[in-house]
Amino acid sequence: MKVLWVCNIMLPAFARAKGLPWSDREGWLSGAYEKLRAGRNLEKIQLGICFPGDFDVEEIDGVRFYGFSEDLNTPEIYDEKMEDRFKEIIDDFKPDMIHVFGTEFPHSLAAIKAFGRPFRTLLGIQGVCSEIAKVYMAHLPEAVQNDMTFRDKYKNDSLIQQMEKFRLRGETEKKTIALAGHITGRTEFDKRVTEEIHPSAIYHHMNETMRSTFYKGTWRSVNTVTHSIFLSQGDYPLKGFHFVLEAMPEILAEFPDTKIYVAGNSVIGKIRRKTVTVPDEQKGASGKSKYPLAIRITGYGKYLKRLIRKNHLGGKVIMLGKLSAEQMKEQLLKSNVFICPSTIENSPNSLAEAMLLGVPVVASQTGGIPSMLDKNVDGLLFEEGNPHDLAKCVIQIFREPVIAAVYGDNARKHALITHDAEANFKRLVEIYQEITGV
Repeated sequence: MKVLWVCNIMLPAFARAKGLPWSDREGWLSGAYEKLRAGRNLEKIQLGICFPGDFDVEEIDGVRFYGFSEDLNTPEIYDEKMEDRFKEIIDDFKPDMIHVFGTEFPHSLAAIKAFGRPFRTLLGIQGVCSEIAKVYMAHLPEAVQNDMTFRDKYKNDSLIQQMEKFRLRGETEKKTIALAGHITGRTEFDKRVTEEIHPSAIYHHMNETMRSTFYKGTWRSVNTVTHSIFLSQGDYPLKGFHFVLEAMPEILAEFPDTKIYVAGNSVIGKIRRKTVTVPDEQKGASGKSKYPLAIRITGYGKYLKRLIRKNHLGGKVIMLGKLSAEQMKEQLLKSNVFICPSTIENSPNSLAEAMLLGVPVVASQTGGIPSMLDKNVDGLLFEEGNPHDLAKCVIQIFREPVIAAVYGDNARKHALITHDAEANFKRLVEIYQEITGV
C-alpha cells in the first residue's frame, strides 16, 4: 500500500536531515511517521510526504518527500496552479490513497482535486474554518469590531477583514470536505459539521497524539504560583482573552493576588519571560520591536489594553510570548488553573496537553470541547462568552484546591487514554486498511 501524506508543515525528520529549522507543533505527525518508519507490522505501507517547501523531491531513508509552493500568509486565496504540482507528485509517487491533514489551507483542496479518487482520499479534520467565521468576533462591542488602527489599515487586516478571510477559507474548506470520500475526526462537533457538508462521506473516529513532552511530568499544587491563571494564546478575539479580563474584577474581589499569564504572540506590547526558563540560544534576545506599540497595535490589542485599564489590572497580566513545548510544560506545571476561553474550538491541543499533565482546567462549553472533557469530572465548563460564569468556575478552583486536584487527576487519566500514541497509531493503520482493502 502506497500512502501519500499532504501536510501543512515540514516534518522534523526532513528538517534534521537537511539542517533546517522546524516546528514541533505537530508532534503527533512526527510520532506516526517514526512508527511507520520503524515498520512494526507495516511491511506493506510505503510512505510519501509532501508539504510547502522550495524543493522538488528528496528521498531520505526510503521515504520520498515532495515540496510544493503556497503562500501560507494568504490562506484565503485559492491558487489553481497548485493542482498541476500535485498532479506531478501523484504521477511520480502513484499512491493507492492520499491522507490530507487539515482543511485550513488551499493545498488540501488542490491535492484532493488533483488525485480525483474520493473513496481513496482520507481528510483529517483539525479546526473548522467555516464555523470559526460565524463566531470570530466573540461578542465584541460593535464599535470595537469596526475599529481600525494604523496597523490594521496598513496591513488591510482589521477585525472585519480577518473575519472575511476566515469566511473565504471556510468556503474552500467546504469544497474540500465535499470531495473527500473518507474523513477522520474526534469530536461530536466535527462529526456533525462534516456530515452536514458531505452526508455520504465515511466518518472514521480517530484521536490525535500530542507532543511527547506532555506525557511526562504531573501537576502538583505545591509547585504552583498561588492563584495563577494560564492561557495558551490571546492574540485574536476567537481565543477569548477579553472574557478573562472581564471576569477578573469578580475573581480579584476574593483572590486579590490573582495573575494571568498568556503565551503566544502579544498584541498588547511588552513580553516578560522571567517565569519560564530561557534556553541558551534565546538569551540576549530582547524580543523588542523597532516600532512603537502605538503604530503596531491591532484593533483587538487596543481593546484588551482598554479592558486592562478599566478593570485596574496593571501588573496582573503577564505576556510570555511564544513558548517552546518545554516552556509551555513548565508554565502549565506552575499554574493553578489553565483556561481555554475560546468561542469555538474543535479539540484544542493546548487543552489536551494541560489535561495530560493533570493541570486543573476551565474551558468554554463550545464546539468539540465537551467531547474532550467530562464536565464536573475532569474539570469545569462555563457558558461560552459568559465572563460571570467563567469567574465562578475559577473561584471554585481556587476555593477548593483538593477538588481541583481531583479534577486534574481525572483529566490526566482521561487524556492518557484519548491520546494514547500506540492506540491512535493502530487506529490509523486500521483506517488505511479499510480504505485500500489491503
